[in-house]
Amino acid sequence: MESVIRAAQAAKGAKHKMASLSTQQKNDILVAMGNGLLEQSGNILAENARDVELAREKGRTETLIDRLTLTQERIEAMAQGLFDIAGLTDPVGEVLHGEKRPNGLLVKKVRVPMGVIGIIYEARPNVTADAAGLCLKAGNAVVLKGSSEAMNSNIAVTDAMVQAGQAAGLPQGAVSLVRDASREAAAYLMTLNEYVDVLIPRGGAGLIKTVVENATLPVIETGTGNCHIYVDKSADFDMAAEITVNAKVSRPSVCNAAESLLVHADIAGEFLPKAFALLQEKGVELRGDEVAQQYGAKPAAEEDYYTEYLDYIMSVKVVDGLDDAIAHINQYSTGHSEAIITNDYTSAKRFQNEVDSAAVYVNASTRYTDGFEFGFGAEIGISTQKLHARGPMGLPELTTVKYIIDGDGQVRW
Repeated sequence: MESVIRAAQAAKGAKHKMASLSTQQKNDILVAMGNGLLEQSGNILAENARDVELAREKGRTETLIDRLTLTQERIEAMAQGLFDIAGLTDPVGEVLHGEKRPNGLLVKKVRVPMGVIGIIYEARPNVTADAAGLCLKAGNAVVLKGSSEAMNSNIAVTDAMVQAGQAAGLPQGAVSLVRDASREAAAYLMTLNEYVDVLIPRGGAGLIKTVVENATLPVIETGTGNCHIYVDKSADFDMAAEITVNAKVSRPSVCNAAESLLVHADIAGEFLPKAFALLQEKGVELRGDEVAQQYGAKPAAEEDYYTEYLDYIMSVKVVDGLDDAIAHINQYSTGHSEAIITNDYTSAKRFQNEVDSAAVYVNASTRYTDGFEFGFGAEIGISTQKLHARGPMGLPELTTVKYIIDGDGQVRW
């Protein structure tokens, strides 16, 4: 566990220096890190090719390989992400509330960095850059623990960023990568309360469950995405079909892709053949109830309705109406993103009010659950918990608060 403790100690040693950096200093570091990725893109691609080759040899799924694979375009997007983070408003120092008390004390509630943030994530090398950039802009040091599948890529990305960032003033240890691919290393990181202030898991249900159940330090739970599309009886069929196909197939391997389709019983006979034809044309395997099976779906097991497939598979259920749809979603959903397609205002508002998820849409694809799409820039993940952060987690969610009190001799007896 030497690699883990070294990374954590280095980050703790850097956190106070990070907290003291000005906005301009942080922005200069982020721009330098982005340029470092571009300058080292050849080496990053070569190391990533090693990871992809090993993943194929191990028989990994195409969706995992898609998440793992870097291209020149994706590296440029990673660099642009860092440039964009540099352009975001710095949350550190924001006064959330200020009040002068009757006794003369001036009490202010101010945003401050969390300190050291640990990120445990799966086979997405782009997370290495995104997580580092967001944590740094919010004034934090970061400990990164990627998966074994992306180890070569993560090392190359981290080294490129750190080398360039330190030349621009990045404190030593502020971005630390655990260079131990074992699960034991991840488990050890989850217990380092002395060094790490908060832990954020990014990945599938298994990873998140493991972190939540085994960590001894605070965890912000980012969500798996068993996202639903409910097509109400008043829906425009063309709109509903287009949204369903987009939500499922535009990028099936991400957490805001739709995994379940619910259809009102009154329109099932007309809508399902249309939707199924479009989905199957895109290679989607449909697993449904008895009614859905009449139109070409395979039989669905109970577990299908709980599953985040991250693949070209979709569960289907015909429901009696809005009440049935809401109850189904609240039972099976992971609390990420849900959508209703309807022309009924009352149904739309009831759906948004009663569905207990972080993002609830009317007549739009769940694929929009994203920090950039919501207009506040990059995100560290989508939180499905209800404490501190929920939904896309941007820079403010990577801070905590401190109370700053100014007096002129007040005492309390």
